[in-house]
Amino acid sequence: HVQLVESGGGLVQPGESLRLSCVASGITFSRHDMSWVRQAPGKEVEWVAGITSLPSLFRAASYADSVKGRFTISRDNAKNMLYLQMNSLKPEDSALYYCVAWEAGYWGPGTQVTVS
Repeated sequence: HVQLVESGGGLVQPGESLRLSCVASGITFSRHDMSWVRQAPGKEVEWVAGITSLPSLFRAASYADSVKGRFTISRDNAKNMLYLQMNSLKPEDSALYYCVAWEAGYWGPGTQVTVS
């Protein structure tokens, strides 16, 4: 039974930071490229950041232009954990944030981030 469970969302003021976490179970986490995506009310799903499954020496991260320089994605394969450090948050970052293993089609239930 595959589970991705996000945590760490909340209500913050503009300029503040949050760190989202996602714990994976039921999958060989280290073999999956992982992403964070978000969806604001009335808007389409937006890809936020992705990180490859490669060993740390070769691991690559990529970001949407809207979050580049403010967000950092990372992972700890030993703990089956995915993270998203979000700094300098803006009201437009408010959304439901999902942890996703795209190729396998696994999504978590999401964690709400509100910047206001």
